[in-house]
Amino acid sequence: MASGAWLVFEDEAGFSMTPPHAHTWGRRGHTPVIRVRGRSRRRTSVAALCCYRPGEPSRLIHRPRNHLLLKGARKSFSWQDYRDLLVRAHIQLGGPIVVVWDNLNTHLAAGLKHYEAEHDWLTTVRLPAYAPDLNPAEAVWSLVRRATANTAFDTPEDLDRKLCRELRRIQLRPHLIDGCLTATGLTINPPTPP
Repeated sequence: MASGAWLVFEDEAGFSMTPPHAHTWGRRGHTPVIRVRGRSRRRTSVAALCCYRPGEPSRLIHRPRNHLLLKGARKSFSWQDYRDLLVRAHIQLGGPIVVVWDNLNTHLAAGLKHYEAEHDWLTTVRLPAYAPDLNPAEAVWSLVRRATANTAFDTPEDLDRKLCRELRRIQLRPHLIDGCLTATGLTINPPTPP
Protein backbone atom coordinates (compact mmCIF):
# COMPACT_ATOMS: atom_id res chain seq x y z
CA MET A 1 0.00 0.00 0.00
CA ALA A 2 1.35 3.38 -1.01
CA SER A 3 0.76 5.01 2.39
CA GLY A 4 2.48 2.18 4.28
CA ALA A 5 -0.76 1.49 6.13
CA TRP A 6 -1.81 -1.88 7.46
CA LEU A 7 -4.79 -3.43 5.70
CA VAL A 8 -7.02 -4.73 8.49
CA PHE A 9 -10.07 -6.96 7.97
CA GLU A 10 -12.54 -7.05 10.90
CA ASP A 11 -15.28 -9.48 11.79
CA GLU A 12 -17.01 -10.75 14.90
CA ALA A 13 -18.44 -14.12 15.86
CA GLY A 14 -20.37 -15.59 18.78
CA PHE A 15 -19.61 -18.81 20.63
CA SER A 16 -21.82 -20.64 23.10
CA MET A 17 -21.48 -23.39 25.67
CA THR A 18 -23.40 -25.76 23.39
CA PRO A 19 -20.77 -27.50 21.28
CA PRO A 20 -20.93 -27.26 17.48
CA HIS A 21 -21.21 -30.61 15.72
CA ALA A 22 -18.53 -31.97 13.40
CA HIS A 23 -17.76 -35.31 11.83
CA THR A 24 -15.61 -37.57 13.96
CA TRP A 25 -14.43 -41.14 14.18
CA GLY A 26 -15.85 -43.91 16.33
CA ARG A 27 -15.80 -47.66 16.62
CA ARG A 28 -17.82 -49.39 13.95
CA GLY A 29 -21.42 -49.68 15.09
CA HIS A 30 -20.96 -47.23 18.00
CA THR A 31 -22.02 -43.65 17.39
CA PRO A 32 -19.87 -41.21 19.41
CA VAL A 33 -22.02 -39.33 21.93
CA ILE A 34 -21.09 -36.22 23.90
CA ARG A 35 -23.18 -35.69 26.99
CA VAL A 36 -23.81 -32.08 27.93
CA ARG A 37 -25.05 -31.20 31.41
CA GLY A 38 -27.82 -28.66 31.22
CA ARG A 39 -28.13 -25.86 28.74
CA SER A 40 -26.23 -22.66 29.32
CA ARG A 41 -27.34 -19.50 27.59
CA ARG A 42 -23.91 -17.98 28.23
CA ARG A 43 -22.32 -16.58 25.08
CA THR A 44 -18.97 -15.06 24.27
CA SER A 45 -18.46 -12.76 21.30
CA VAL A 46 -15.05 -12.20 19.78
CA ALA A 47 -14.04 -9.41 17.42
CA ALA A 48 -10.94 -10.18 15.37
CA LEU A 49 -8.67 -8.17 13.10
CA CYS A 50 -6.59 -9.88 10.40
CA CYS A 51 -3.75 -7.46 9.69
CA TYR A 52 -1.63 -7.42 6.52
CA ARG A 53 1.16 -5.24 5.17
CA PRO A 54 3.69 -6.18 2.47
CA GLY A 55 7.05 -7.11 3.96
CA GLU A 56 5.60 -7.71 7.44
CA PRO A 57 4.36 -10.94 9.03
CA SER A 58 0.57 -11.09 9.16
CA ARG A 59 -1.03 -10.52 12.54
CA LEU A 60 -4.24 -11.38 14.34
CA ILE A 61 -5.61 -9.07 17.03
CA HIS A 62 -8.74 -10.05 18.93
CA ARG A 63 -10.93 -8.99 21.81
CA PRO A 64 -13.51 -11.19 23.58
CA ARG A 65 -16.70 -9.89 25.17
CA ASN A 66 -18.80 -11.90 27.61
CA HIS A 67 -22.51 -11.23 27.58
CA LEU A 68 -24.36 -10.56 30.79
CA LEU A 69 -27.58 -12.50 31.15
CA LEU A 70 -29.43 -9.49 32.49
CA LYS A 71 -32.61 -8.30 30.85
CA GLY A 72 -31.84 -5.39 28.57
CA ALA A 73 -28.06 -5.97 28.68
CA ARG A 74 -26.21 -5.46 25.40
CA LYS A 75 -25.54 -8.74 23.60
CA SER A 76 -22.97 -7.48 21.11
CA PHE A 77 -20.08 -5.06 20.73
CA SER A 78 -20.82 -1.35 20.98
CA TRP A 79 -19.20 1.26 18.76
CA GLN A 80 -16.98 2.20 21.73
CA ASP A 81 -15.75 -1.43 21.88
CA TYR A 82 -14.82 -1.26 18.18
CA ARG A 83 -13.13 2.11 18.67
CA ASP A 84 -11.04 0.70 21.53
CA LEU A 85 -10.09 -2.34 19.44
CA LEU A 86 -8.96 -0.10 16.56
CA VAL A 87 -6.90 2.08 18.93
CA ARG A 88 -5.27 -1.06 20.32
CA ALA A 89 -4.50 -2.25 16.78
CA HIS A 90 -3.01 1.13 15.87
CA ILE A 91 -0.71 0.99 18.89
CA GLN A 92 0.32 -2.65 18.32
CA LEU A 93 0.88 -2.26 14.59
CA GLY A 94 2.67 1.08 14.95
CA GLY A 95 1.22 2.72 11.89
CA PRO A 96 -1.88 3.88 10.06
CA ILE A 97 -4.59 1.33 9.38
CA VAL A 98 -7.20 0.86 6.69
CA VAL A 99 -10.08 -1.14 8.19
CA VAL A 100 -12.24 -3.25 5.88
CA TRP A 101 -15.48 -4.42 7.47
CA ASP A 102 -19.10 -5.22 6.76
CA ASN A 103 -22.12 -2.93 7.00
CA LEU A 104 -23.08 -3.88 10.56
CA ASN A 105 -25.17 -1.07 12.05
CA THR A 106 -22.62 -0.62 14.86
CA HIS A 107 -19.88 -0.01 12.27
CA LEU A 108 -22.03 2.76 10.82
CA ALA A 109 -22.62 4.49 14.19
CA ALA A 110 -22.24 8.26 14.24
CA GLY A 111 -19.75 8.12 17.13
CA LEU A 112 -17.44 5.82 15.18
CA LYS A 113 -17.65 7.97 12.04
CA HIS A 114 -16.88 11.07 14.13
CA TYR A 115 -13.87 9.30 15.68
CA GLU A 116 -12.59 8.33 12.23
CA ALA A 117 -12.93 11.91 10.99
CA GLU A 118 -10.81 13.17 13.92
CA HIS A 119 -7.92 10.70 13.41
CA ASP A 120 -5.90 10.64 10.21
CA TRP A 121 -4.34 7.23 10.99
CA LEU A 122 -7.74 5.53 10.56
CA THR A 123 -9.55 4.89 7.29
CA THR A 124 -12.55 2.59 6.95
CA VAL A 125 -13.81 0.77 3.87
CA ARG A 126 -17.09 -1.14 3.66
CA LEU A 127 -17.37 -4.60 2.15
CA PRO A 128 -20.24 -5.13 -0.30
CA ALA A 129 -23.43 -6.49 1.26
CA TYR A 130 -23.54 -10.28 1.66
CA ALA A 131 -19.86 -10.79 0.83
CA PRO A 132 -18.38 -12.79 3.73
CA ASP A 133 -16.18 -14.67 1.24
CA LEU A 134 -14.10 -11.47 0.84
CA ASN A 135 -13.24 -11.26 4.55
CA PRO A 136 -10.23 -13.32 5.79
CA ALA A 137 -11.53 -13.07 9.38
CA GLU A 138 -14.36 -15.44 8.39
CA ALA A 139 -11.74 -18.16 7.79
CA VAL A 140 -10.37 -17.52 11.30
CA TRP A 141 -13.79 -18.42 12.71
CA SER A 142 -13.75 -21.60 10.64
CA LEU A 143 -10.41 -22.59 12.21
CA VAL A 144 -11.65 -21.82 15.73
CA ARG A 145 -14.95 -23.66 15.26
CA ARG A 146 -13.14 -26.70 13.88
CA ALA A 147 -10.93 -26.77 17.01
CA THR A 148 -13.90 -26.41 19.39
CA ALA A 149 -16.25 -28.82 17.60
CA ASN A 150 -17.61 -31.76 19.61
CA THR A 151 -16.24 -30.23 22.83
CA ALA A 152 -18.48 -30.10 25.88
CA PHE A 153 -17.50 -27.20 28.14
CA ASP A 154 -18.14 -27.59 31.87
CA THR A 155 -18.01 -23.89 32.69
CA PRO A 156 -18.03 -20.59 30.80
CA GLU A 157 -14.40 -20.16 31.82
CA ASP A 158 -13.53 -23.41 29.98
CA LEU A 159 -15.06 -21.96 26.82
CA ASP A 160 -13.13 -18.69 27.24
CA ARG A 161 -9.84 -20.54 27.84
CA LYS A 162 -10.34 -22.71 24.75
CA LEU A 163 -11.18 -19.69 22.57
CA CYS A 164 -8.13 -17.77 23.80
CA ARG A 165 -5.90 -20.82 23.31
CA GLU A 166 -7.08 -21.34 19.72
CA LEU A 167 -6.81 -17.66 18.81
CA ARG A 168 -3.32 -17.55 20.34
CA ARG A 169 -2.35 -20.64 18.30
CA ILE A 170 -3.41 -18.80 15.13
CA GLN A 171 -1.58 -15.61 16.24
CA LEU A 172 1.68 -17.54 16.56
CA ARG A 173 1.35 -18.94 13.02
CA PRO A 174 1.32 -16.08 10.49
CA HIS A 175 1.06 -18.61 7.65
CA LEU A 176 -2.44 -19.48 8.91
CA ILE A 177 -3.45 -15.81 8.75
CA ASP A 178 -1.93 -15.63 5.24
CA GLY A 179 -3.97 -18.72 4.32
CA CYS A 180 -7.14 -16.94 5.44
CA LEU A 181 -6.36 -14.16 2.96
CA THR A 182 -5.56 -16.67 0.22
CA ALA A 183 -8.95 -18.34 0.79
CA THR A 184 -10.65 -15.08 -0.21
CA GLY A 185 -8.82 -14.93 -3.53
CA LEU A 186 -7.50 -11.45 -2.64
CA THR A 187 -3.81 -10.51 -2.79
CA ILE A 188 -1.85 -7.68 -1.27
CA ASN A 189 0.92 -6.47 -3.52
CA PRO A 190 3.56 -3.93 -2.52
CA PRO A 191 3.43 -0.68 -4.49
CA THR A 192 5.67 -0.52 -7.52
CA PRO A 193 8.27 2.24 -7.43
CA PRO A 194 7.73 5.06 -9.97
